Amino acid sequence: MTKVRFQGFGPGTVKFLKELEANNNREWFAEHKSRYESDVLDVALEFIQAMQAPLGEFAPRFVALPTRVGGSLMRVYRDTRFSKNKLPYKTNIGIQFRHEDARDVHAPGYYVHIEPDDVFLGAGMWRPASEPLRMIRERIAAKPAEWKRAVGDTGFRRHFRLEGESLTRPPRGFDKAHECIEDLKRKSFIAVKPLDPAAVGSPRFKRRVETAFRAADPLMRFLCKSVEVPF
Repeated sequence: MTKVRFQGFGPGTVKFLKELEANNNREWFAEHKSRYESDVLDVALEFIQAMQAPLGEFAPRFVALPTRVGGSLMRVYRDTRFSKNKLPYKTNIGIQFRHEDARDVHAPGYYVHIEPDDVFLGAGMWRPASEPLRMIRERIAAKPAEWKRAVGDTGFRRHFRLEGESLTRPPRGFDKAHECIEDLKRKSFIAVKPLDPAAVGSPRFKRRVETAFRAADPLMRFLCKSVEVPF
């Protein structure tokens, strides 16, 4: 696969996101939609395309799809149907490289989050459904040494820390005295790496993302084995 150069998200990207946060309404967005397309949408799609080759090298089952709808770029439009927050637009860029067998954002994946004052990378599974959650917990319970090697890997720990909500009590059917009980309580198995917001404007940004995602390999392999999908 041909490697694509990516020069970073320009100042217009951050400027637009800041202004959208201050003017989160349909009238303003319609007036400035051409800026959204040139400074946010098109640049994000260039980044996704640039990630195709590196993902093909170290995580070939994960998809970088640079399409305007239904691809790796998450929609700017918020789903307000069941939310008290009725603001119509997301004020961040969300990009997920999902497993080829994935149906939704809860499947194994790599994630890039960009907003003016909060940039981070993610790897793993966010709030998996009950069945894959059970499968992950069962593998941890049965193979604690394998789990500890994955999350204790030096390269992984240099970049990532596990985050997310946990149960207050041990999940039903698991030994409360298990050596990995705190991890068995997790509702998500997601690793997060914060980045300096200024990093998104650098031509080295893609390389930093690639390096971090490579370091997430032990966790991603464990999770894929757990939910029985190829890595």
